[in-house]
Amino acid sequence: MDSEPASVAYLCLGLIALGVLAVIGWRLATHRFAVPCPSWLSWLLELPGARSLQVQTLIRRLDLRSGMRVLDAGCGPGRLTVPVAQAVRPAGHVTAVDLQFAMLHRARAKAAAAHVANVSFLQARLGAGTLEHDRFDRALLVTVLGEIPDRKAAMKEIFDALRSGGVISVSEVIYDPHFQSRGAVRKLAGRIGFRERVSFGSPLAFTINLEKP
Repeated sequence: MDSEPASVAYLCLGLIALGVLAVIGWRLATHRFAVPCPSWLSWLLELPGARSLQVQTLIRRLDLRSGMRVLDAGCGPGRLTVPVAQAVRPAGHVTAVDLQFAMLHRARAKAAAAHVANVSFLQARLGAGTLEHDRFDRALLVTVLGEIPDRKAAMKEIFDALRSGGVISVSEVIYDPHFQSRGAVRKLAGRIGFRERVSFGSPLAFTINLEKP
């Protein structure tokens, strides 16, 4: 093997190994702490496992209509933000919230590339009381709940931010190191005051739609 191709091959293997170690480290950390996915690992959200919760399926489960106001809670790089904003046009609006500035930057870039203007971006910690009360018709919480240190406070803030009759759609998939079981989601939501409207999927990949009375 020539020295130059060999060097390139070793470099590629080294980068792959470094990436694998970083992912393993992140996964191990999540077993002890509620750690959000770092922005530099946002590409993980586009892997086939992440796509097991297909965007269009999630949107259908939300029963979106033009004119609705939607909260994308923990929007990450905007995988759902843009198609949801397109689904509620022309009169609807999406508020995309994330703790990490870099994630919001990626989401903004996706919205700009898709020429979607009916989105606003907010850097905030869910549960901190930043959201306006009685504002939203729908809220999305997709593989985010387990990343939040104070889940009760976060769910209460979303409950207050929804209008009466508004729905939060909570989705979880087993590949996520922060995975929350259907039973855990139901228990937490019931303590806050949500009532279950409908549930989709299997115990390994599911969506629960919960209504604010």
